[in-house]
Amino acid sequence: MKKPVDLGKYIVADPNICHGKPTYKGTRVMVWQVLEALEDGESWDEICAAWRGSVTREAIAETIRLARTAMLAPDGRVRRAVKAVQVVA
Repeated sequence: MKKPVDLGKYIVADPNICHGKPTYKGTRVMVWQVLEALEDGESWDEICAAWRGSVTREAIAETIRLARTAMLAPDGRVRRAVKAVQVVA
């Protein structure tokens, strides 16, 4: 049986919750949902309110840090494993 993987203080990938997609600990709120809300221009306060406080400002900050770390090397260059994504406006 696979075990949960802590991705940070607020984020976990648990194979028993949402098919292992990263969620906020103790919730079924998926990280992609918060990233999408940020992409749509929602403020941090709007996101916290939308999820009734189960996603905190600290959790959103961690989400952004993890996304940055996944995309950028410490020197600020794009990591080689990152594929370009076309943004549709």
